[in-house]
Amino acid sequence: MMKRQQVLADFGELAITSEDLDAVLTEACRLVAKALGTERAKVLEIQDEQQQLFVRAGVGWADDVVGHVHLSMNEASSETYSIKAREPVISQDIDKEDRFHIPAFMKEAGVVAMVNVPILVLGCRPYGVLQVDATKPRTFGDDEIQFLRTYATILGPVVDRLRKVHRLHASEERFRRIVETVQDYAIFTTDAEDRIDTWFPGAEAVFGWTADEAIRQLGSITFTPEDRAAGQDKQEVETARRDGHAANIRWHLRKDGRRIFIEGAVWALLDESGTARGFVKVGQDVTQRKHAETALRESEERLRSAVEVGQLGLWDWNVTTGEVHWSDEHFRMEGYKVGEVTPSYETWSSRIHPDDRVETEAALHQAMERQEEFAHEFRVVHPDHSVHWLSGRGKFHYDAAGRPVRMVGAMVETTDRREWEERQQILVKELQHRTFNLMGMVRSMADATIRSSVDLKDFRAKFRDRIEALARVQRLLSRLGQDDRVAFGDLIHAELDATGALDATVSRVTLEGPHDVPLRSSTVQTFAMALHELTTNAVKYGALSQPGARLAVRWRVEDGANGEPWLHVDWRESGVTMPPDGQAPGGTGQGRTLIEKALPYQLQAETTYVMAADGIHCSIALPVSNRSPLESRDASHQSPDPDR
Repeated sequence: MMKRQQVLADFGELAITSEDLDAVLTEACRLVAKALGTERAKVLEIQDEQQQLFVRAGVGWADDVVGHVHLSMNEASSETYSIKAREPVISQDIDKEDRFHIPAFMKEAGVVAMVNVPILVLGCRPYGVLQVDATKPRTFGDDEIQFLRTYATILGPVVDRLRKVHRLHASEERFRRIVETVQDYAIFTTDAEDRIDTWFPGAEAVFGWTADEAIRQLGSITFTPEDRAAGQDKQEVETARRDGHAANIRWHLRKDGRRIFIEGAVWALLDESGTARGFVKVGQDVTQRKHAETALRESEERLRSAVEVGQLGLWDWNVTTGEVHWSDEHFRMEGYKVGEVTPSYETWSSRIHPDDRVETEAALHQAMERQEEFAHEFRVVHPDHSVHWLSGRGKFHYDAAGRPVRMVGAMVETTDRREWEERQQILVKELQHRTFNLMGMVRSMADATIRSSVDLKDFRAKFRDRIEALARVQRLLSRLGQDDRVAFGDLIHAELDATGALDATVSRVTLEGPHDVPLRSSTVQTFAMALHELTTNAVKYGALSQPGARLAVRWRVEDGANGEPWLHVDWRESGVTMPPDGQAPGGTGQGRTLIEKALPYQLQAETTYVMAADGIHCSIALPVSNRSPLESRDASHQSPDPDR
């Protein structure tokens, strides 16, 4: 009894002081063999998910047994039975044993009798068996069996503790190796006052301080000055102390002063009472990614601005799934509010003008099938029934089998360009019309001037005056916008001002009437030449050539029989000494013919020309534009007719 108690005491002392499981198991075998006088014992450990028993430790056995022999647990062995039954199994004489299979190596070693005692760890889980072997016939008494049960009961928790210690050491070793190997992560720990107490190689690689330089420094040495001034370092630690952890995602400072962006966290290390005894800080240097994200964001912002300024409608069509993405401008181009509808092929095609739909969809499918660029201009109809022109360009992308999987493209609105092209065509036609009329007028004017001239010198003077009059009206026309009109007030002022008759010191001309009476563009040239002939006659022979004579030009606008506005002009000279016997003043023949013949024929005008006793009295009435010059500019998109 004393011997067995000594064994238990010796084993207990070893179990407390040693962390080497193999050494403890070997000593346990030695002590138990000594206590029972068998000089031979072993520990078999369950392995391979309870498929095998491995001779983990033992004494009295050959070198090729301990650490080498594996036994199957599927066989009907005493070891397996003891483990499953959780009770000792005794074989007094293995030659007479008919209950179990005895391994051959045990018979070869001369084992005669044996005892198997299961070793159970915490939770009553089997670890293996303690087997005491005798090479001589042996009867194991109850006291010996109880001693072995006690011994195995003590051995189980020791094994459990040492296995956990081994796993802990292995885990710590793995952690140490990982921490020391990782260079991309800064890992270090601080005490309860946030002073650095461990500084791993990764921290040195990221922040630049060596362990000797960093240890005993406050963890805030990695914070930027502005964050320290704002108390961010203290707030981070207090958050981790209160909540167990805190995010650490901000700009930090290296030893060399360079700033780096860290993504990481701080965890509190708690003692048994739950009080933070320190902190572990882990962070990754993501400065390059941060710069890349910033550059990408700035690039996307520039692209977005360019798209907005350029008024581009972008689309991205997943041909396989049917999913479509539109830019904000694309929604507006189609006549939708941004996000009003879910973009799809059908949503797009439903807006196409009915007259353009078949052709546009055919162009799209042709580009898809032929792997060509889609480039097409078409009309869309908005909910307010307004029609808009869009020009789209897109490119398909294909998989390895040549199937279309994606299409990206952009559109611009070309409504203004289309309208300008239409206006340009109108302008060209009007220019051709005016040029043709001008050439005809010059030819007619030249013929008439030749007939009324006495010689070449006379022709030159008259023709030059008439060409200059024609040039004046052309200057008025050239300064107009597309839908602007020459006002009668500008026309009469330009003609009289060319003669000096409107000089403020003369005061012989009276002009009365609304200034902005719009003349039809097709009538201006002929009408201007008539006013020129009246003015030339007045300068040479009439009111503007004789002292004391006067000229009054008055005009008004009235509606004609068909409701169109008509301009009524009254040209009246007074105080003129007329030739005797009713003779006409010299040089009036061509002007009178123009007024009495050409204006009614070409402009549908109504005219009178009377040589009164004190001067010429002429009246001209002709249709004019039904809009003021300002109204003409405002209505430029509504009336392409240049004669309106």
